[in-house]
Amino acid sequence: MQSMYFTEEHRLFRESLKDFLQKEVVPHIEKWEAVGTIEKFIWKKFGEMGYFGLATSEAYHGLGLDLFYTVILLEELQKINSGGFAAAIWAHAYLAMTHLNKNANDSQKKKYLIPSVNGDKVGCLGVTEPFGGSDVAGMRTTATKNGDVYIVNGSKTFITNGVYGDYCILAAKTDPSAGNKGISLFIVDLDSAGVSSNKLNKLGWRASDTAELAFDNVEVPVENRIGVEGKGFTFIMEAFALERLIMGVNAHARAEFAIDYTLQYMSERETFGKQIDQYQALRHRMVDMHADMEMCKQYNYAVIAKMDKGEYVVREATISKLKSTKMADEVIYNCLQFLGGYGYIEDYPLARMLRDSRLGPIGGGTSEILREIIAKIIIDKKEYRAPKS
Repeated sequence: MQSMYFTEEHRLFRESLKDFLQKEVVPHIEKWEAVGTIEKFIWKKFGEMGYFGLATSEAYHGLGLDLFYTVILLEELQKINSGGFAAAIWAHAYLAMTHLNKNANDSQKKKYLIPSVNGDKVGCLGVTEPFGGSDVAGMRTTATKNGDVYIVNGSKTFITNGVYGDYCILAAKTDPSAGNKGISLFIVDLDSAGVSSNKLNKLGWRASDTAELAFDNVEVPVENRIGVEGKGFTFIMEAFALERLIMGVNAHARAEFAIDYTLQYMSERETFGKQIDQYQALRHRMVDMHADMEMCKQYNYAVIAKMDKGEYVVREATISKLKSTKMADEVIYNCLQFLGGYGYIEDYPLARMLRDSRLGPIGGGTSEILREIIAKIIIDKKEYRAPKS
């Protein structure tokens, strides 16, 4: 535990969380991975433990804790070896709920945020579209005001929790002629007339549901718009920093888990009369992997500390995701190789980890997009500023 960032209270929280995950989640993981559905009871148990409310104020049933409690939650979720289950949890708590925490009004918070904290409602974030990818400003989904409702038409894709969730924080164009200034955010109940979902068949993250959502003349009450019209793009860009930093933390945590597991395996596996952790070629490659993981981890902690102080960390969070997810892919690829034939067997954890980790450099902005964002900052001197409240 890093005393520079983590207190004794953090340590106790981590131990309690580990115990909870081992007792309440791990026994069900293989089933959820096989069927692609997370049973509803676990959402309520997470809510009862307060895990969904770490970043929510006490006024709305949360705990109002610092971001390092979130780091602990993310890290320990990676160490039960189900990227899909972890994604379902953090997509609810830190994609959907982030917009409720930061931008929703009191009435919206009472209707959607409190049930989300308690595990009674599950949320998702609807930004990415089939034709848009990372081009948020190019989205085609529209929301046309008609009296006291908006009529929503369009589609979203790659939406975690989109099949079995209860509501979607949806981005749509209220003024298609205004570019990114014409995008607004809405809370859309997924059981509304005209909403349909198609479950996507994925390489990894098998336990989570990932949807393509379609909206056909869906009526959304005006009171379900988050903030004023045209503010959605600003809200989305602000939230991207947290999403990318979360994916960076996830990456260093799963790489650390892979290294720890592989070291244990190497200490028990013998060839030609000696443990394989005594072969110099493997020892030195492991050192490089550990060093890369540790550098990413410490960088991520430093960025979390800056964000927790209220600093706007677009550049730092983008670097976190870019480098950490690449590192995790490389570490897990090599760890699987160290296990030889057993690494390719589903009874061992590395096969699933390899599939799950591959989403890291893709989701939340591909590595190619992230490099262009960083290039604009360091070469073109573009400035990203926090939105004015």
